This record gives sequence, structure tokens and C-alpha cells, in this order.
Amino acid sequence: QVQLVESGGDSVQTGGSLRISCTVSGSTMENQCLGWFRQGPGKEREGVAGIGMYFKTIYGDLVKGRFTISRDNAKNTVYLEMTNLKPEDTAMYYCAMENQPWWCLPSVQSHNYAYWGQGTQVTVSS
Repeated sequence: QVQLVESGGDSVQTGGSLRISCTVSGSTMENQCLGWFRQGPGKEREGVAGIGMYFKTIYGDLVKGRFTISRDNAKNTVYLEMTNLKPEDTAMYYCAMENQPWWCLPSVQSHNYAYWGQGTQVTVSS
């Protein structure tokens, strides 16, 4: 059974930084694409970042230049480094993994992803 567990969510002040993590179990992630999504209060879920098997990355327009996605296949973990945080970044952050081994491309489109975590809360105060 594939499971994704996020961690590291916290409350930070505007301009601060935070790194959140997602550990995958029940499957190797080495040949899969992974992504981060978020859903703020009263908002639709949006794609934040995606990373492919060969470490190619893609970002949503609202986070480009501030967020960095990375992966450590040896630890079966994907990270999201967030800098210059703004109140509008406040959201539940979810990691997700596709189910197209060897054929996937990094994406911020949620319909591409088969497996989802439960989320970790990030709150940015002004």
C-alpha cells in the first residue's frame, strides 16, 4: 500500500522560510514524478511544484523564484523549500505521486497524480 506522509508544517512570519517534507512508503519513488499542491481557506487546490525522475522541475506562477522542490531517492523523500513567505501562502500543503513509472513528466496538474498525502499546515502571519 502506497502512503505519503507530509511533515514540517508550521506557523511563520511574513518573509520567513520553511522546509516541508514528504516521505513515501510502500513503493519506490525513484522512477516516479512527484508534486506539491496546496489549498488555502476558501480557495481551490492549486499546483505548487513538480519534479521528474531526472530532477527536472516545474513551478506554479505564484511561487516561482521563492519555492524549490527537491527529492532524495535514497530517503524516499521529497522536499519543498519555501522562502520569502507571504500570508497568501497560508494553506494545507499536500504531496502527491504519479503512477506512470518511467513515463511521467513533472506537472502541477492534479489529475496526473494517483497518490496523495494527508497534508501539513503552513500558516504565514503578517
